[in-house]
Amino acid sequence: MQQNVALFFLLLSFISSGCATGGRGQIAPASAARAVVLMTDFGLKDGAVSAMKGVAFQAAPAVLVSDLTHDVPPYDIWTGAYRLNQTYAFWPKGTVFVAVVDPGVGSERKSIALETASGHIFVGPDNGLFSLVADSAGVSHVVAIDEAKQRIKGSEESYTFHGRDLYAYVGARLAGGYTELSGLGAPLGREIERIPYQKAERRGHLINGGIPVLDPNYGNVWTNIPKLLMKASGLSPRYRIVIREKEREVFRGELPLVETFAAVPKGKPLLYFNSLMNLAVALNQGDFAKAHRVGSGPLWSIEIEPVGKSQ
Repeated sequence: MQQNVALFFLLLSFISSGCATGGRGQIAPASAARAVVLMTDFGLKDGAVSAMKGVAFQAAPAVLVSDLTHDVPPYDIWTGAYRLNQTYAFWPKGTVFVAVVDPGVGSERKSIALETASGHIFVGPDNGLFSLVADSAGVSHVVAIDEAKQRIKGSEESYTFHGRDLYAYVGARLAGGYTELSGLGAPLGREIERIPYQKAERRGHLINGGIPVLDPNYGNVWTNIPKLLMKASGLSPRYRIVIREKEREVFRGELPLVETFAAVPKGKPLLYFNSLMNLAVALNQGDFAKAHRVGSGPLWSIEIEPVGKSQ
């Protein structure tokens, strides 16, 4: 019996020491292991995402690897930027996001690692993909990844799959505690490429905002106007809204602000606060975006003005 107990603790000690061993024969501090969250426009029809996970596992076996989405529309940097901003705050400080929407792969665009003031880390191309998280969370510091040195061994002559060869490798090593941002390359201060867009702002009674994305299942129009901004001067039961694509007016109307879709008859328009507590426009059991030919992205904006007494 005593021999069995001794063998059990010997095996447990061996397993524990093995789990602490990371990529390239180094020992990672157990407390340093964090999560890597992957986001790409690769889809799941081939082995690209699995290859990235394999690289991450080799580089840091103890790190949790999770998926944000791999269904960003091909080359759609803006949608990728939105999905990162939609998600990052629900992950703990220290999480590393590896984001790859990279139509300029292999070009002169920089590869960067960015730490936000919230303590989250983002790895990927410097092409505007981190615009929204930078505005939302603030930028602490940025480094340019040395693409010649910071890559998985054997990938030196590969130029079109930085998601696998550089970003998954770097992200996993950061999350596993094998390297720090300062060891990846030259510091860039706080400067990154940004996509211009309409931010949420108040001007007297008017509030202007952008339309970053549409609800893909129901055609609801999601804005970046937070409930807190609207509550600052009191919520109104109704609002006049104008939706534009650049300077072209697409929709104008007066809509009620309600808590549930059922508060208006079927097929009628409404305003509500979505799961991110941002203002959204919808049709009860209908597709507002399709009905009024509304799109989304940095060229789309919305203007709202209260009607009636504030609550």
